[in-house]
Amino acid sequence: MRHHSLAKTPPMGWNSWDCYGATVKEEEVKGNADYMAEHLKEYGWEYIVVDIQWYESGAVSSAYRPFVPLEMDEYSRLIPAVNRFPSSEGGKGFKPLADYVHNLGLKFGIHIMRGIPRQAVHNNTPLLGIDITARDIAHPNSICPWNTDMYGVDASKEGAQQYYDSLFQMYAEWGVDFVKVDDIAASRLYHFHQEEIELIRKAIDNCGRDMVLSLSPGPAPLEYAAELKSNANMWRMTDDFWDHWDLLLGMFERCEKWNEFRGQGYWPDCDMLPLGHIGIRSVDGGGGDRWSRFTEDEQLTMMTLWSIFKSPLMFGGELRDNDEWTLSLLTNREVMQVNQNSHSNRLVYREENKSVWMAKDHSGNTFVALFNLSEQEDTVKVSMEQLGLLGEKQATDLWKKIELGTVSGFIEQSLAPHASILLKLY
Repeated sequence: MRHHSLAKTPPMGWNSWDCYGATVKEEEVKGNADYMAEHLKEYGWEYIVVDIQWYESGAVSSAYRPFVPLEMDEYSRLIPAVNRFPSSEGGKGFKPLADYVHNLGLKFGIHIMRGIPRQAVHNNTPLLGIDITARDIAHPNSICPWNTDMYGVDASKEGAQQYYDSLFQMYAEWGVDFVKVDDIAASRLYHFHQEEIELIRKAIDNCGRDMVLSLSPGPAPLEYAAELKSNANMWRMTDDFWDHWDLLLGMFERCEKWNEFRGQGYWPDCDMLPLGHIGIRSVDGGGGDRWSRFTEDEQLTMMTLWSIFKSPLMFGGELRDNDEWTLSLLTNREVMQVNQNSHSNRLVYREENKSVWMAKDHSGNTFVALFNLSEQEDTVKVSMEQLGLLGEKQATDLWKKIELGTVSGFIEQSLAPHASILLKLY
């Protein structure tokens, strides 16, 4: 599948949702891009993603304003709100902002909702290049439970593919490298919209520009793993992930279930990293303007799990406010290499509140992550036999960057509640 030639390693970047909700502005996007280029690019971070409702001129937080007018062109396509993205004035769209990001050596992404704007359907506005209108292709009974912007598109209708083609042609002209499509890939209440996923896949293939496709929200249904792999580069295993221990604890089971469905160019996604300064203009996750509520041990546990599972890494905080600790989580070169270049990643065992994962690299190193998921200090142990290793190995603690000496027979580590350790054995 051609799209698997993109995102050969898990995508790494910044997304505006956790800190700015639906309200991010151009100067904030540029500021985070500047920071990434200066401090993070050399470690593999490259995507700058503008999240939801960049077309809503009056957005005030992550709480959506229902049924408000949206910025739209004459062909039923949403465009950036000029008051928030001044460089888009005059029909330029996101091209000037994408050019700014590209000139820093980074890549530019946007969030979209599946479907066609309700206001386009109500006003029966035209579609580009065909004698068909918005009302002709809309599926008015297919709506998002938490946002009023869109109706679904009826894939059986003439003009449905052409509408999506026109969208992605515009995104290609803007210079978009990454598209996060929402309200499309969840089970239960939100539903899984296979037909629109296929329309979008074809539209990207038709547009003439490489774009990584990310599907949200989640949890994606495991029974659609083959369809997800066939159409997307990454898909959410979870609903929105925030800085709550119970959500992090639940991610261990999700990673176990999805581990076999990962490969080069297609990545089950643990969702964004709610680290650093978040909630600036976002009220989701049960909190407002704050620093991550995860303890340092919990932050290390999250980063370790995301890395050894090979999840995409999308930082959610305001990068420019990073303290030394938060920056250290993003610039540990060896941990980033586990995320990007390890293989044979697997769960070794999970018993009660203890979990052990392992992976290897192409230089013969073995990586072992030990997790204490309980509410009290505990000892986590794994044998060399369980890891498939013989004899003695040298061990390095990758987060603390210290040599631990020789290990043989078994590895045993006393860990604080919710804590972990990531070792390299060589």
